[in-house]
Amino acid sequence: MNLRESSLPAGWYPRSPAEISRFLSGFAGKGGDPQGEGSGETGATAGEKGRQDAAAIAPHAGWFFSGRIAAGAVSGLDPDSETVAVIGGHLPGGAPPLFALEDAVETPFGPMPLDGELRDALMKELAGREDRYQDNTVEVLVPMVRFFFPGASLLWVRFPAEGSSFEAGRILARIAGGLKRKLVVLGSTDLTHYGGNYGFSPRGKGPAAHKWVREVNDAKFISAVESGLPEAVLERAERDRSSCSAGAVLGAMGFARAVGAGPARLLEYGTSAGAAGGGEAVDSFVGYGAFAFKRGKRASALPE
Repeated sequence: MNLRESSLPAGWYPRSPAEISRFLSGFAGKGGDPQGEGSGETGATAGEKGRQDAAAIAPHAGWFFSGRIAAGAVSGLDPDSETVAVIGGHLPGGAPPLFALEDAVETPFGPMPLDGELRDALMKELAGREDRYQDNTVEVLVPMVRFFFPGASLLWVRFPAEGSSFEAGRILARIAGGLKRKLVVLGSTDLTHYGGNYGFSPRGKGPAAHKWVREVNDAKFISAVESGLPEAVLERAERDRSSCSAGAVLGAMGFARAVGAGPARLLEYGTSAGAAGGGEAVDSFVGYGAFAFKRGKRASALPE
């Protein structure tokens, strides 16, 4: 078996199956924080049970910072799915889509098979290339996907930050429909990277900066995602530096639109400053948002 090995160093996510199970078991079948509490600043639908979402968007930082927010999104995806497509990013406009070409991906629970049939069909249509690079946007979410979907296959792909990624999501839906594949999609992005560590401090430091990121910069991007307008998402990401992987967001949106899912709903929002307990005094921090696209009446049928 040609296995894609883990490339992220220790600390990004637990490497012990027991640790992962303890971290995620409270989410299984509940689609959100089992206590309904939020580690972040917003938890509007935390604790909501019985979701069977067609697509979701989750953050991709280390689990200490964003793992609980991400789990609320992943755990709400339709549990009957045969394949989970994780769309990563960190690719600029003009870059080709990148695909994992191995047979399976290494996880703490053992190899997770890659859906070669779906991958090859999509890769051919999108003129994709092999993903040879170390990147967290997909890998950090794979153990979580493996936990919630132990019998499913994986599609590992990264989309560039350009408008064509929305159409690529629609193409993915069409190809999956043609293959009669029960597919859900998980887009992967973090939001504003603020502070000296990231070379972006338009509001200085301290509580005012933290408030501006939460209530203005990230809020505008969240509104763009909820609007369902791909051009608004891309514009905000580029103008405001409020998404590091806008292509992944656009891919999830395109897929959701093609299968008749509802508009994106914000599940939860938080920042790394809040997760680390430093609060507004932290100079450098990252915003995190989780979204869900509720399965609609057409979502189990072939896309238009």
